[in-house]
Amino acid sequence: MADTADLEELRKLYSFFPLEGVTTNPTILLHSGYKLSVAIEGIQELVGTGMVHVQMISGESDDMVREAKKYRSYFDFGDNFYAKIPVTANGYRAMRILKDAGINVTATAIFTQQQALVAMKAGADFVAPYVSRLDNISSHGIEVVGDIVENIALYGLNGKVLAASFKTVDQIYRVSMAGAHSATIGPELLHQLIKHPMTDIGVKQFEIDAEGLYDIEF
Repeated sequence: MADTADLEELRKLYSFFPLEGVTTNPTILLHSGYKLSVAIEGIQELVGTGMVHVQMISGESDDMVREAKKYRSYFDFGDNFYAKIPVTANGYRAMRILKDAGINVTATAIFTQQQALVAMKAGADFVAPYVSRLDNISSHGIEVVGDIVENIALYGLNGKVLAASFKTVDQIYRVSMAGAHSATIGPELLHQLIKHPMTDIGVKQFEIDAEGLYDIEF
């Protein structure tokens, strides 16, 4: 998934990248320059039936629930809407209520395996561990992802890992090898993810070698 609310960049990405959806939060909105109503409407037009993960900003459980229900109806979302709820005491309570109401939940701001485990037991569909932020405090983000994946298999949980917070392509590679079900990635790294200088050299050589040989018009 694309971790951005930059609509111009999303249009470019959606023209070629097989994205499953878009994730947002207040920081991403701030960087995009769009208010929530404009950003989500634009994102919806691009993703179609793809997933849209929207961060709740309320602190109290009942307010989180009210906020999620409002966004779901305001933007006329279907099952592709995911309410991003932080793993706080109030957040865990809100997750249960939202799941009982039939609303998808993404548990966010996760830094430990225990937080993710409790979130999935509370009904979270996705759990989002912050890989790079963990690495920055010497807490080994990839290992945390691996531990969560192991818990899902060990306990037969229904949740999936949505790895988040990346600074390098290598981190993305390592969480994919650790069994993460999905990852939300900023535009710059998404572009880097599919690039390799040897690919560029190989394609250029094909163009040179093909000159004068491809004699069928198309």
